Amino acid sequence: MTEALAHAKGDGPAIAHAPVVPREVREQAHLTQAQMAPLMGMSLSRYRKWEQGQRRISGPAASLLRLIQREPEAVRRALLL
Repeated sequence: MTEALAHAKGDGPAIAHAPVVPREVREQAHLTQAQMAPLMGMSLSRYRKWEQGQRRISGPAASLLRLIQREPEAVRRALLL
């Protein structure tokens, strides 16, 4: 929101973030839904709703998905899973 307001005032460029697709991230990391849910800090049923499109992904969750996409082992180590 801050970025959008700054852009509207002419104070900076708009930053467009590419959408993150949880299923693609999970499959790229070679994880099951049951393995992915704890990495995201959520229940398996809630995670499944993301993949089914029944729940929307928040900004912080999208950032964590991008991190998992790039460095899945680092996230596992950081979360001690």
